[in-house]
Amino acid sequence: MALDPDYLEYPHRSYGMDHDRYEWSMLSRRGPVAWPGGAGVALWVNLAVQFFPLDQSGKPFRPPGGMGTPYPDLRHFTLRDYGNRVGLFRCLDALDGAGITPTLSVNAAIAERCPQLLERLNRRGDEILASSWHMDTLHHGGMPADEEAALIERALGTLRAAVDAPVAGWLSPARSQSRNTPDLLADAGIRYMGDWINDELPYPFTTKHGELIALPLSLELEDRFVIQDNLHSEWEYADQVKDACDYLLAEAEATGHGRLLALSVHPWLMGQPHRIGALESVLEHIARQPGIWSASASEIVAAWAAQQA
Repeated sequence: MALDPDYLEYPHRSYGMDHDRYEWSMLSRRGPVAWPGGAGVALWVNLAVQFFPLDQSGKPFRPPGGMGTPYPDLRHFTLRDYGNRVGLFRCLDALDGAGITPTLSVNAAIAERCPQLLERLNRRGDEILASSWHMDTLHHGGMPADEEAALIERALGTLRAAVDAPVAGWLSPARSQSRNTPDLLADAGIRYMGDWINDELPYPFTTKHGELIALPLSLELEDRFVIQDNLHSEWEYADQVKDACDYLLAEAEATGHGRLLALSVHPWLMGQPHRIGALESVLEHIARQPGIWSASASEIVAAWAAQQA
């Protein structure tokens, strides 16, 4: 059967991208970015405060870290709950001990399920960004736009009512998006998102409702990805993060262009007593290096945006 001629027509065929969300841009061709205080590397540590429902639907796919055995999967559910009861505070102590600023990505369901936890995090004053409703509310192709808009509105409305500082950032569960997600986020007043990981610096992202900033949160250096998916030990994870830190610092010094080190940390994983030492080692190593600017995600976005005019 002959193919329809339309099958081989590509309306966006051109040099660069096959969409109009952002311009084709190689890091080596961009102008320099200078971080405050002459730092070579901006450090974004994203601490995941998550709620995994026991009765997850797993549609259209099981969320990373989600329930893995038939209901009721208490083994995995209680391990994830451990992160919010125990591991989170170990991670915060490690960050505070190293003098490193965390940003907290929070599932809005935490406001209903663990209100005292969110109140305590709010009192700390760290930036809180939204991570949808919970880890099973995945954003995906085929999701009706009005349904996704309602989900985003529910998550943002709940978090913004529960915390004092503005909620300007977004990280989807599993970094999942539909074709409509960026437009809906911008329409809801979101300034930046961490889902797209195709760069090492912020970049402008076009939506129907104005500009959104993509602030890439590295997957390659995510603790869960390294330890659970790649089956590396926590000390191999620590070595990889230290190597990345040292390399980015050297690259920034050689090129005169600022770099971004973005770390995603899961308390139910790294807050374990047999792993927290590896995280402490990472944070201590980073804190000892001259040329590191530890900041919230919004501060990094603002510093970058101020140099783009």
